[in-house]
Amino acid sequence: MEDHLIESLIPLLEQSGLIRTNETDPAGLSSTVLGADGSSRCFVRLHRDGRPLCLAVFPAIPEGRDLAEAGAAWHIGRHLMHKEIPVPALYGRHEESGVILFEDLGDTRLHERVAATDFADPSATAGLLRFYEEAIEQLLAMQIDAAQGFDKAWCWDTPCYDRQLMLERESGYFLRAFWQEMLGCRIPAGIEDEFRAIASQAAEVPAGFFLHRDFQSRNIMITDDHIRIIDFQGGRRGPLAYDLASLLIDPYAALPGAIQERLLHFYLEQLGHRMTIDAKAFRRQYTLFALQRNLQIVGAFAFLSQVRGKAFFAEYIRPAVAMLSSRLQEPIFHQQSVLRKTVELAVEELS
Repeated sequence: MEDHLIESLIPLLEQSGLIRTNETDPAGLSSTVLGADGSSRCFVRLHRDGRPLCLAVFPAIPEGRDLAEAGAAWHIGRHLMHKEIPVPALYGRHEESGVILFEDLGDTRLHERVAATDFADPSATAGLLRFYEEAIEQLLAMQIDAAQGFDKAWCWDTPCYDRQLMLERESGYFLRAFWQEMLGCRIPAGIEDEFRAIASQAAEVPAGFFLHRDFQSRNIMITDDHIRIIDFQGGRRGPLAYDLASLLIDPYAALPGAIQERLLHFYLEQLGHRMTIDAKAFRRQYTLFALQRNLQIVGAFAFLSQVRGKAFFAEYIRPAVAMLSSRLQEPIFHQQSVLRKTVELAVEELS
């Protein structure tokens, strides 16, 4: 199987200049299939003579939406490289099969650094904050600079983050995958009206920036002591606060509230160097998108653990729901009484 896999990649490796053309015996090549978190794609690490060569990424099925997702990864990745965003180099692509050869960034994610950090140790915390601040600086560059020249035709899913997406892929995802399918409960009367009201408020926020839409600690690598950004194929236009919320409320990291607040303040400082902002208005936007992201997280973790059988995600459902319950205590959500009660019941169900 490994020999067949390597043999199938040789023409693309030659075309990309990673091995010599017409090399009669490309000896020393070996491959390792890697885990893929929530993705259905296949990730294969290639070595030559024991040294990293590249990462080959295969779509689950080389047709339809999977092939379109691969195309988005290629076009958006090249755009981000052109804008000097620290994404992996893209070495080559086979358009018909959707296979892409990426730079191999290693195995250390920001998530691993967080897990190894003792937040009671000021020195260790400061070391971690350096990576988060670098991630925020690069996030801002990506949001603002990569919005320039971004072509919606590259998007494989939707061209922008909007009200419909919030209702279908976030609050709707929460109701379907978590509330109905995982907990087996009926949809409470009035909750969809509350979701529509929240989405309408969020949809008023300017959404002309570049949105990664999964900017969290497992999609940020640390290579040569600097951050690198992966899994950008879901990029589209959207609001500023969403990706920041994804990073700060990330259940994998479970950053203490004081750290989240410090990083939010750092983001606002850095954003102020790029444009005039109303900090109070931005914080309100952040709260709205943090809720939307939280709903999406709970739905995704329920689906991936229950339907896809990926047990890794199950352990994060309870803390994500607890975080959602806490967020709903914000004054901005005082009219969402049905949603608050629903999440309270979910917390009890998971206890």
